[in-house]
Amino acid sequence: MPDTPPPAALQPPPVIALLSRTVDLSFLVPAFQAACPGIDLRLPPDLGPLHTIEAAACWQPPPGVLATLPGLRLVQSMAAGIDHLTGDPTLPQQVPLCRIVDPEMASGMAAYVVWAVVHHQRHMGLLLRQADQQLWKTQPVQPTRQHRVGIAGLGTLGQACARALLALGYSVRGWRRSASGDAPDGVALFQGDGQRADFLAGCDTLVNLLPLTDATRGVLNAALFAQLPPGAHLVNVGRGEHLVEADLLAALANGQLGAATLDTFAQEPLPADHPFWQHPQITVTPHIATRTHPSVLVRQTLDNLAAVRAGRRPAAVVDLARGY
Repeated sequence: MPDTPPPAALQPPPVIALLSRTVDLSFLVPAFQAACPGIDLRLPPDLGPLHTIEAAACWQPPPGVLATLPGLRLVQSMAAGIDHLTGDPTLPQQVPLCRIVDPEMASGMAAYVVWAVVHHQRHMGLLLRQADQQLWKTQPVQPTRQHRVGIAGLGTLGQACARALLALGYSVRGWRRSASGDAPDGVALFQGDGQRADFLAGCDTLVNLLPLTDATRGVLNAALFAQLPPGAHLVNVGRGEHLVEADLLAALANGQLGAATLDTFAQEPLPADHPFWQHPQITVTPHIATRTHPSVLVRQTLDNLAAVRAGRRPAAVVDLARGY
């Protein structure tokens, strides 16, 4: 991504905890130090005096840890989503919680979704396995206009994916839970629960980009799969908790689904003995559909903390009642 100027260094330099139980966030240290000389960064297990920690930059932090920080003034998600934080019943409700807004994230997600659709629709997995065997054998090619891609969740990321697929000639439809907003030109729009069945009936590939809320947890289940055309392809780039894993395995076994491309999982890293790894109809990627550059994570964290210090509402603060 293009270089962007670092945020102005905060004075006095803050104390920020980098908290995750699944990812080593020490990769952020150089960017924080470059942007804010003198910053005091704390990484587990040595968090030092807890009352001095002013902000927490988080990705799946250990449950309960944020509630132990009495001086906390900002909780900063290291992602666009905040469901990895709101599942903690002890999350301090009075502390502003901000998400990352990355202008480059949409293009990265669009590139991944286009790859996932093309990879399956053009039989690329099979062709690559044949190449490993030095086997020259073609597969039927379906015109892109005949392959219907449905995108569940038409926010910034979903709309970017829709435009990219339209540019390649795919037939694209979109669904959003609320009956508000529009869709890119050329996208057939379906809204609300009343139109969900019609939307699903026309999805040869279903791309899930819904936010994770109480209403969408477990939404990728047997009842939904039964409404898709037999042999449909599922692409999950939302959250692992959207998917009922046992229902996916059953749908693949009985032919209701033909394939699945999964980038997010209820347990990450995916355990070595998980059945998804060796399943011939499942493609697994390690939560890499789109990534944000460390400079963006750092700049937004420091800018949001500066706003809190000044008594202003920080950018991209989350409405906890809505979950996003």
